[in-house]
Amino acid sequence: MGGQDGIGAAPDAATIEALARATIAKLPRAFAEHLGDVVLLVEEFADEETLASLGIEHPLDLTGLYHGRPVGEKSSMDSGALPDRIHLYRRAILDEWIETGVRLDELVAHVTIHEIGHHFGLSDDDMHALEDAVADA
Repeated sequence: MGGQDGIGAAPDAATIEALARATIAKLPRAFAEHLGDVVLLVEEFADEETLASLGIEHPLDLTGLYHGRPVGEKSSMDSGALPDRIHLYRRAILDEWIETGVRLDELVAHVTIHEIGHHFGLSDDDMHALEDAVADA
């Protein structure tokens, strides 16, 4: 499920989700234990409202998004809130895959870990270290 070898149909949402779940399965236990309630969604594009709220004009410019409060900011007062969600946007991911030539599994892992990083309130450096740990797993 790697590069862009062969000609065929574009990877579907189920393929993107499987790649993301494979990434999550490789996370260190300390991270994986705190993702049980996070919902993973693969959608074609971000909706207009989401794009507008982020100041993004084109839907292909957003590959993923975390909706929720980072773990360190949660409190008992959050009861009744929607579950935290990680959105992966299939068409934007595929567009970046084609433009960059990065292997699809590596790109999906990168986007997934970036969004998981927001769930934990990680810095960019911490996200890169987590990505390296998953790649080595």
